[in-house]
Amino acid sequence: MSTNDGNDTGVGYDATPTGYFEERSLTRHARVGSLWALGVGAVISGDFFGWNFGLAAGGFGGLALATVIITVMYVGLCFSIAEMSPALPHTGGAYSFARSSMGPWGAYVTGLAEAMEFVLTPAVIVVGVGDYLGAIFETPDAAEPLWWLACYVLFIGLNVAGAKTSFRFTVGVTVLALSILAIFWIGALSHVDFDRFALDIVPEAGQTRWLPMGWHGVLASLPFAVWFYLAIEELPLAAEEAHDPKRDMPRGILWALGTLVVCAFLTLFLSSAIAPGAAALGTSSEPLFDGFRTIFGAGVGTKLLAAAAVAGLIASFHSIVFAYGRQLYSLSRAGYFPRWLSVTHPTRRTPHRALWVGGTIGYGVALVIHFLGSEHPVGAVLLNMAVFGAVISYGLQMASFVLLRRRLPDLERPYRSPLGIPGALIAGGIALITLGSLFVADPVYRKVVVGAALWYAVGLLYFAVYARHHLVYSPEEAFAAGVLAEGETPATAAPETD
Repeated sequence: MSTNDGNDTGVGYDATPTGYFEERSLTRHARVGSLWALGVGAVISGDFFGWNFGLAAGGFGGLALATVIITVMYVGLCFSIAEMSPALPHTGGAYSFARSSMGPWGAYVTGLAEAMEFVLTPAVIVVGVGDYLGAIFETPDAAEPLWWLACYVLFIGLNVAGAKTSFRFTVGVTVLALSILAIFWIGALSHVDFDRFALDIVPEAGQTRWLPMGWHGVLASLPFAVWFYLAIEELPLAAEEAHDPKRDMPRGILWALGTLVVCAFLTLFLSSAIAPGAAALGTSSEPLFDGFRTIFGAGVGTKLLAAAAVAGLIASFHSIVFAYGRQLYSLSRAGYFPRWLSVTHPTRRTPHRALWVGGTIGYGVALVIHFLGSEHPVGAVLLNMAVFGAVISYGLQMASFVLLRRRLPDLERPYRSPLGIPGALIAGGIALITLGSLFVADPVYRKVVVGAALWYAVGLLYFAVYARHHLVYSPEEAFAAGVLAEGETPATAAPETD
């Protein structure tokens, strides 16, 4: 039975059977250390693989400027979500922010974009894992999809095993990944030659060795600079699994951001300043492995370090599998996606259905691109598709922040962003510029981004035709509906799941 919500014209809510939410409950485990590890772990692969394609797109100077711009965007984004997440501590994250500020349509367009990002990002990372393992074990290119499949099966299984197990693994593998990066940074110092920043990159007419592709190169590098930070915004998805989200969520987000800023600039400068240099790294599938060869030679020890470096990719892969599982779970629990996706494991209380379905989609997209062939690496192609979803969700989250500040000034905010509305507007503006850069850069990347846009459009059509008439009063929906109905903050939010 579907009933219309008079505050949201054209949107209907279905009555749910007894036990609906009991079948969709989560468990609380995460504290601030686990949240920090989840945020850093989700992103750390960006220092091992993916960022370097920006060297080919804009040269070292273009990527360096792009990284500064993108860092500003993420500072504004993270301070804003550090305010919104403890104020709206629901698993939906970006979707729940938008639901309370822009209604069901705003919730869906935001949630769908973030779901695309989190489903596609593990596919980018798993391609990097396959490249590293293929180089270490000298397996043929044809074997790469098997490496991908093994990773999906192993780490989805680990996520299904339980939140406690998953968070503990995240902390351990994140610390290992940071240790490997520290070994690289220290080893690289004695090999630095800043002339390598522009070595072998021939400037176009009228350009410089610093900006060999000019300002167009800066624009083209933006999506790759995003890879240094992409997915830190997943942390609010752990709100219903955090012991004290109002206290720990802001700390986890901001500590993770600080860690990642340091990692991004050390990796960018030191990797580009040692052999084989910026030009060669721009097309490398395993840039950190190349750096270890320079520092330690090509012996067994270097291969062992490269094998350990896979920990960085695994940390992100595992963390973002967690993220897409929670994103699909929350949207499904509220009826935006098919409801059967949100049923949790009867004993582990993890969203096992959402985890396996999201992994199947990501793996399938990677396979299609792999077998169709491309003049660019599969990882770089997928990266642009993931960034498409990410920057749309960023722009919408910043709109949510501004609207919540203006429409709900009395909402309890355990943490307030010191950057306020100006910080959110700057972050949102940079997100929109980055979205535009996806359509004006390389023609191959532009084609796949158009494909991602069509996928997004199909998702919007599904909501317009069917899902909007069959929503469910999940915790974030009930809270937001109360806000919109009363024009003020309810005294208490809807009960959270245990």
